[in-house]
Amino acid sequence: MSLRVIATGGTFDKHYDEIRGKLDFAESYLPAVLKRCRLTLPHTLHVLPLLDSLDMTEADRQRVLDACRAATEPAIVIIHGTDTMRETAAVLGAANLPAAIVLTGAMIPYEVANSDALFNLGCAVGVAQTLPHGVYVAMNGQVFPWDNVQKNRSAGVFQPL
Repeated sequence: MSLRVIATGGTFDKHYDEIRGKLDFAESYLPAVLKRCRLTLPHTLHVLPLLDSLDMTEADRQRVLDACRAATEPAIVIIHGTDTMRETAAVLGAANLPAAIVLTGAMIPYEVANSDALFNLGCAVGVAQTLPHGVYVAMNGQVFPWDNVQKNRSAGVFQPL
């Protein structure tokens, strides 16, 4: 078993810019995060341009799909912003690729105290190794099929439709 991790940005990878006083992107945290997790499973990290998912276009989703199509690993974890995770999952789901693809993200950036980033990543890596081919969303300790998930913005969690 081997794993491909694809980073697209989202809250997970946001940095706090103390000069401007806002969250933005710099370098991805994923190389350090994967090392910190002590992931022993053979894996490859593919960092795409880091975006807030609200800024993702169909061309960006196509880039994610192309990265998944090019992957030779049977398990793929995609770090993605939570606001449009379902839209990207729908593009991937329609492609019917021969891999278990799990999208995950964070409600609180990795670098901020009490972030859910590591937990969500660990859950996604674990289930990506055991799920049948298909597209899933792993958030808040739950795994959802791509076509039966929604973000409950008022509660700050993912849940079935």
